[in-house]
Amino acid sequence: MVESFFPIEKLLEKLGSSAYEELLLFCGVKNDLHKLKEKLTTVKSVVLDAEEKQNHNRRLSDWLGKLKDACYDAEDVLDEFEVEDQRRQVMKQRSIGRKFRNFFGSSNPIAFRFRMGHQIKKIRERFDEIAKLSGEFNLIERLDDHRRVVHKEREATQPNVPPDIIGRDKDREKIIELLMQTSDGKSETVSVVPIVGIGGLGKTAVAQLVYNDQRVKEHFELKIWIRVFEDFGERQIMRKIMELIIEQIMTNYVFQGDLNTHRLQQILRDCLNGKRYLLVMDDVWNEDPEAWRNLKSLLLGGANGSKILVTTRSRKVASIMGTRGGTTGYNLQVRTLGSVLCGKTDKRDWEFVRDNEIWQLEQMERGILPTLRDYQFYGDSLVQFWMAHGLLQSHNKKEELEDIGMRYLKELLSRFFFQDLSFGMLGMETFSFKMHDLMHDLAQQVAKDEFLVVNSDCQFIPKRVRHLSFGAANASRNDFSSLLSDLGRVRTIFFSTDDDDKTSQSFVESCISKSQFLRVLDLSGSAIEVCPREMGNLKHTRYLDLSKNYKIKKLPKSICELQSLQTLNLAGCLELEELPKDIRYLVNLRLLALTTKQKSLQESGIRSLGSLRCLSISSCWNLEHLFEEIDQLSVLRTLSIESCPRLISLPPAIKYLSSLENLYLASCESLDLNLNMEMEGEGSHHDRKNTRPHLRRVFIKEITQLLELPQWLLQGSTDTLQNLLILGCPNFMALPESLRNFEALEGLVIGNCPKLSSLPEDMHHLTTLKSLAIAGCPALSERCKPPTASLGEVQPNCRDSENIILNVVQNRASTVLMLCFKVTSIIYSLRVVIDAPDEGKEKKTQQVRKNVYRGIRQRPWEKWAAEIRDPYKGVRVWQAARVYADVAKNIRGNKA
Repeated sequence: MVESFFPIEKLLEKLGSSAYEELLLFCGVKNDLHKLKEKLTTVKSVVLDAEEKQNHNRRLSDWLGKLKDACYDAEDVLDEFEVEDQRRQVMKQRSIGRKFRNFFGSSNPIAFRFRMGHQIKKIRERFDEIAKLSGEFNLIERLDDHRRVVHKEREATQPNVPPDIIGRDKDREKIIELLMQTSDGKSETVSVVPIVGIGGLGKTAVAQLVYNDQRVKEHFELKIWIRVFEDFGERQIMRKIMELIIEQIMTNYVFQGDLNTHRLQQILRDCLNGKRYLLVMDDVWNEDPEAWRNLKSLLLGGANGSKILVTTRSRKVASIMGTRGGTTGYNLQVRTLGSVLCGKTDKRDWEFVRDNEIWQLEQMERGILPTLRDYQFYGDSLVQFWMAHGLLQSHNKKEELEDIGMRYLKELLSRFFFQDLSFGMLGMETFSFKMHDLMHDLAQQVAKDEFLVVNSDCQFIPKRVRHLSFGAANASRNDFSSLLSDLGRVRTIFFSTDDDDKTSQSFVESCISKSQFLRVLDLSGSAIEVCPREMGNLKHTRYLDLSKNYKIKKLPKSICELQSLQTLNLAGCLELEELPKDIRYLVNLRLLALTTKQKSLQESGIRSLGSLRCLSISSCWNLEHLFEEIDQLSVLRTLSIESCPRLISLPPAIKYLSSLENLYLASCESLDLNLNMEMEGEGSHHDRKNTRPHLRRVFIKEITQLLELPQWLLQGSTDTLQNLLILGCPNFMALPESLRNFEALEGLVIGNCPKLSSLPEDMHHLTTLKSLAIAGCPALSERCKPPTASLGEVQPNCRDSENIILNVVQNRASTVLMLCFKVTSIIYSLRVVIDAPDEGKEKKTQQVRKNVYRGIRQRPWEKWAAEIRDPYKGVRVWQAARVYADVAKNIRGNKA
């Protein structure tokens, strides 16, 4: 197996960057590292050959392991130079004196050069020895284009039905139904049915069932089955199709293999002309639309009702080729498990399989090894994790790391690497998912000795382990001195605890103090009470998660020495009294999630975080003011403020956040979005008239003071705003008339806004709108009530417009508006559900209550919530949550 990201590539990339050239020259080690680069280049030339041969040579596999370890260790040494560079950046921001020396300790250029020169020499000697050992294996130098994805070619499959396929009847019938349909005469005579899914799910098996079904045999005059390899060669496919056709209808014809492309095209058209055919293209990989268009043009000569059935692992392939919906199929888990247990009658054999942690089942070459996993991933957190380990790369130097990571993630999702995908609200790029079982197995195979889940039986941690996860069994462990004797190479530590467990403070401190090169530290929900001072020594750490530690009151000042830190998550630290003022020296911080008891963040130093891309402030019960000069966060892209009931206003300078794309405001009952105060000296800033947010997504929920959207919020976003959501705003009365000017708006959602009584005129100008949902707006429903409401009352200008059709339908529970926007022959059907008129409430009261408890109500999105609202203030009473928690604890104890 060729690994797609071997550490040697990353190491050479660092050594070749211009930034490193300058830094290494300053440190006086440029010549040494130049020699190291030459040695790495030599070793790299034989790595591909070594990887392909290692399965048959244990010594070669060990040699690759040593090479990988050396690369990781060399990367750690190079990371020291980055840390030093960042230290120098902070030095420029602060006065060079006693205060600075106290901040950074005893570090000085002379000592640094001496220490690093010694380490570089040791690394060079290791690679010299590794290169020397490579000569024992007769490895061949091979060039590898690491950007090319290599798909292992599997043996061509004949369309014979496997004798033991069960449970696929529904899939078969669904596909056969699609194949039997004929076109309406207006569309093309040949249509495509894609079957999409991850490898091993049985796509080919289902296609075989369909292909050999008697009804299919009788329906189609010609049936052709071909295996399509990665190279989507038009000539090769034409030749293969013709060979199979000739076998069926021209038994006496001798195929001439030397025909030119034009002649092949002519013969293929003649063979298909007037015949209703079924072409199965199995295992298509090629994602080139032009290649498919060229081939498809040759296949259109068949009779009406001809079909092309495609199996593929790529959604992109299905999108390019497909014209009809297909099926993704299901895992053949029962078949695989049955093959392993077949013939085993001993109860202990079955129990072993049931209880085995990772189901290490022996499998045949084409078998499936399902290891059931239920870990919930979150897209943004996973991207931050990748970023911390330096896994995000792009040829476009201007592309943001977060965008690169999201692109990676979407590519994996399109390849079915993940499953059980759950999206957030409309248009919001927040989603969760789980890893597919097969992908989990693959990840374990690739990680091999680098990853370890430490359970209660674990007595030591091997030196090659780079990523650790401590389970709940280690939470209160006391005998950990031998276990944690050598964590010098560890880069990731996750702590996982149960709700009623508390992580040992000394255990955490010991882990931190012995992990010199830690990149990721996740202490989320570990129930620690004090943050260890030793955190200040984690100078290589990029990702620090302290969220949901409800007892932490203070952060150590040493945390501000982590200049490499990119992600700091303090969300849910409800007892955190304040942020350290020196947090402004976290020069590389890109994401800050914060919960604090502070009334104001004016002196917090957040405004000086020049690299901050995302700022999330939540559950700050006392917070009344943010901080002025928020516009200093010049690259801030996402601002999220949630559950801050005393927050009065936003800083006026927020309207000058030119990079802001996403704004989320929720459950801030006292917040007034009108920026009444003018900034001091605003007239002196000539460029500020053109400096406005270019928002793409706006989410506003439970903002009681909101009457209408302020002008500053939308000004500058007419060309960029894609999604607007307004939920649970009891005093919101109207959308702006300027809404018609938003040329990029794709989604508009309004819910539980009882005073909203009308929609803007000329909404038919929103030609890009794809999703429109309105619910819980009784005043608007009253206006739409038939028969008194006329078309003109709802949309004054739409009666004379040929671009909009408004149809009002009344039923028992709701008024449904169907709006069809006709733009350049494309009709977008938008379904808007508006609550029933008030008179319908009498009937509702006669019905049996769905809920029998006070304070329980069902959200518009069908989830139930427990809360108590003050009817006079129109806000939630926060003490209700505490009462609920106390009752739960009385019933369930610590497990509540």
